[in-house]
Amino acid sequence: MRGGGASVIVARMERIIEPGASQRDYWRELWQRRGLITHMAWSDIVVRYKQTYLGLAWALFQPVVSVIVFTLVFSRLARLPSVGGAPYPLMVFGAVLPWQLFATGLTSVANSLIYHRDLVTGIYFPRLVLPLKALAVSLHNTLISLGLLLVALVAYGYLPDWRVVTLPLFLLLACAAAMALGLWIAILNVRYRDFQYLVPYFLQVAMYISPVGFSTDIVPWKWRFLYSLNPMVGAIDGARWALFHGAAYVHPLSLPISVAVTLLLLAGGVRYFRRSEGAFADRI
Repeated sequence: MRGGGASVIVARMERIIEPGASQRDYWRELWQRRGLITHMAWSDIVVRYKQTYLGLAWALFQPVVSVIVFTLVFSRLARLPSVGGAPYPLMVFGAVLPWQLFATGLTSVANSLIYHRDLVTGIYFPRLVLPLKALAVSLHNTLISLGLLLVALVAYGYLPDWRVVTLPLFLLLACAAAMALGLWIAILNVRYRDFQYLVPYFLQVAMYISPVGFSTDIVPWKWRFLYSLNPMVGAIDGARWALFHGAAYVHPLSLPISVAVTLLLLAGGVRYFRRSEGAFADRI
């Protein structure tokens, strides 16, 4: 107090925004930004179909074409059998559903960082927001295809039984596989842009070695364990089991092996992503 006047001391408060100091802080921060994930995903969906004549119908184009091609090639030309009495187009559609989710999800997650380089270099936020947003957009398209599959089931008079309630679990497995592999490729994409061109070729080969156009039971027993290391084997066989009254033959170990491989890749991918996250802005 000087000369009757009051001196006011203003305390300056500064908040430094930086990555969470611990894993718990990081996941709490990611959860707090869940609204950002949904907002960005919805914006991508709106922009994707804006000023298109067919709109959301484009989301149905890929699965329909895939079913037609696989039916002509594998059923008509190669004369591969269907499974448990389910019509061959339905058997293929039941596999295309999780495969489409995996393929589009993997591609989107793998490119999520380089497609948003301005955000990565401009502001801080948990970088896992971008892969999660990309996967959410892919899931939206799959839900549209699921509606078309239900229409096809009604048209063929082949309605699913109680097992259909387990279908979301196998779609979740496909999501986890897409995220697991996508995170590894996203990190490599930041360092080496070549990987964004390799992903389509990888998916093309992976589609033909996954049971999309055929049933797993044509794979010889001696190769069944090795074949089940493909995470999509369990997801596709499980989806068929859920949709077609358990008709698709599932090896007793195929689903546990696929789940174990997926979880291992996902845990490693998240850990590697977190360790590399601080250098993204400098390298991208």
